Amino acid sequence: MEPSREITEIESAEATASNRRALTRERVIEAATALADAIGVDALTIRKLAAELDVKPMTIYHHVANKEAIIDGMVDSVFDEIDLPPTDTDWKTAIRQRTASARQVLARHPWAAPLMESRTTPGPATLRHHDAVLGCLRDGGLSIEMTAHAYAMIDAFVYGFALQEASLPATSGDELADLAQSMTAAMPDGDYPNLIEFTTEHVLQPGYDFGREFDFGLDLILDGLDTMSNKHRSPKPA
Repeated sequence: MEPSREITEIESAEATASNRRALTRERVIEAATALADAIGVDALTIRKLAAELDVKPMTIYHHVANKEAIIDGMVDSVFDEIDLPPTDTDWKTAIRQRTASARQVLARHPWAAPLMESRTTPGPATLRHHDAVLGCLRDGGLSIEMTAHAYAMIDAFVYGFALQEASLPATSGDELADLAQSMTAAMPDGDYPNLIEFTTEHVLQPGYDFGREFDFGLDLILDGLDTMSNKHRSPKPA
């Protein structure tokens, strides 16, 4: 064997061994999250994850029990990315900031929205996040019942919007305009007048961005909750 080739193989073996020694649960979860971002969570397998980490599949099981445990960790890591509602402002402003952060995080991880409330063994970031949001709503004067309504309504909107936004072929700019024009051009004349009107008078107007519907919808929900909560206030016990 040539000396240079032998050195290269030794260095490669040492690098592989170093990678295996450095493998941790955190690294497994991080790699799994990145892989799910690229190929989707349904396509994620232990074998593909092992290849991404340059380890044998069985090595992963030294750090996580199974794929479900990996998904538990992935969901918890996504919750950890979402900003907690700040405690130095009113509840509506705090929830709006937290919710805007959630939308941004879910856009980075389009696989996550259907799984965010599905785990039966939630991790610490998940629990911390839920506790903070509940505290924000209760500190804002919402009763226990209104807090339940508010949390369910807000997150149903956030997760639903994230799924819708991720599934749309385009949401703004020239790409959306070209798509809308090609779709309307294929429609028989006079068959869908309301759809044509909506597309030409709204979607195709300069500056249209589907993402703006998020802010409108969130304001509508928060204002409605605020109105309802003022009728049924129940301060959090000191």
